Amino acid sequence: MMRRLCLSSVLGVLLVAAMAGVCAAEVPWAGTPGAARVVVVTGQVSALRDSVPWALNVGTWVQPQQMIISGADGFAVLEVSDGSTFEVYPNSRVTFRSTPGNWKDLIDLWLGRIKVHIQKPGGLPNHNRVHTPTAVISVRGTTFHVSLEDEDDTTLVLVEEGQVAVQHRLLPRGDPRLVNAGEYLRVYKNEPLTTKLIDKGSAIKYAFRSLRDALYTLVYRTPRTGGGIPGTGTPGGSAPLPGDVDTGTPPPPPPADPPPPPQD
Repeated sequence: MMRRLCLSSVLGVLLVAAMAGVCAAEVPWAGTPGAARVVVVTGQVSALRDSVPWALNVGTWVQPQQMIISGADGFAVLEVSDGSTFEVYPNSRVTFRSTPGNWKDLIDLWLGRIKVHIQKPGGLPNHNRVHTPTAVISVRGTTFHVSLEDEDDTTLVLVEEGQVAVQHRLLPRGDPRLVNAGEYLRVYKNEPLTTKLIDKGSAIKYAFRSLRDALYTLVYRTPRTGGGIPGTGTPGGSAPLPGDVDTGTPPPPPPADPPPPPQD
């Protein structure tokens, strides 16, 4: 009787170990320190693994130093351990936490547009940085947008809430410029930092309207069959978004045409 119980116990332990191994193989990135979890994805969004793009799905973990690439219809929201999030918009390329072991360097934006929301756990400052080829944006808890506007890597920073500090990456002379909610700043490749401008109803509204237009197209107009670049990596897939389920109520109309972008 004792031998049977022992054998049964051993078989049980082996079965649990085997199941744990299968789960680990299915979710190889889960629980890795510093990783970001995909909470929303639609269209073509991938992360490079060994230079190969792999489709991102809801629940996928993106590791530090991985590059995220979105296609013309791609959009994703990723969340880090403190609840902060960043959104990657269509036709964008970003590197997540490019500095090994330094989780404060959150994003390097190489192409396109992102939106970043930094939480303040317990109301305390939460230092993070976003890099572009021409700017370094330092934050302690805020919501802001960053985009690269042209081939010269002009950086546009628009602050929705809170405050950010912007330093020229190539011409780092003088103190950084503080940009508050309702203000925006452009950073040009070969010029010192421009004067920050207060939004007078056009700059931020244009940015927000453009984002809403893009999301309306993605959510309501584009069939969502997967998240990755076709023919590479794993097959795509995403969680339902508003408009996926026929409720009998048509989706809201797209916003009106936005005004032209502001010029400094």
